[in-house]
Amino acid sequence: MIPEGLNWIQWQHCWRRVCTWLGSLLLALTLAWGWLYIPSAVAVDYNREFLVSADFSGKDLTDNSFTKANLRGANFSASNLRGVSFFGANLEGANLEGADLSSTTLDSARFVNANLKNAVLEGAFAFNTKFNGAEIEGADFTEVLLREDMQELLCETAKGVNPTTGRATRETLGCF
Repeated sequence: MIPEGLNWIQWQHCWRRVCTWLGSLLLALTLAWGWLYIPSAVAVDYNREFLVSADFSGKDLTDNSFTKANLRGANFSASNLRGVSFFGANLEGANLEGADLSSTTLDSARFVNANLKNAVLEGAFAFNTKFNGAEIEGADFTEVLLREDMQELLCETAKGVNPTTGRATRETLGCF
């Protein structure tokens, strides 16, 4: 129904203006939401990078990839590393104290002399990972897939309780 006092052409013109205005409003709202919505963490690919002594402390690095990166002496203390891939990475002497390494891929990585004090490694895949000389006091290894020889090595120095999960390191490693 055309409103009284308007002919068909005037009605069409008015309706187009209303639709254009509504479309512009919808576009503006969509763009405003898009500009305001910034994800807390954007996954970055650091694969094969040379990051010796890099400082990632306190960062949210969720789902980033450090595959085969050289991270010797890097600082990841108190960082969120959930879902990160450290496949084949060199983390010799790295500081991961208090870091969340839940569900990470650590296979074939080197954590030789690394600081994993109070770190949470729950559900990590670490089958061929080297932890020789690593500080693991208070670390939580719940459901971490380890080789038997590495599990035995870690059990030799395992002690403490993780302050985040409340689990004893020896229990999470299955030490007897």
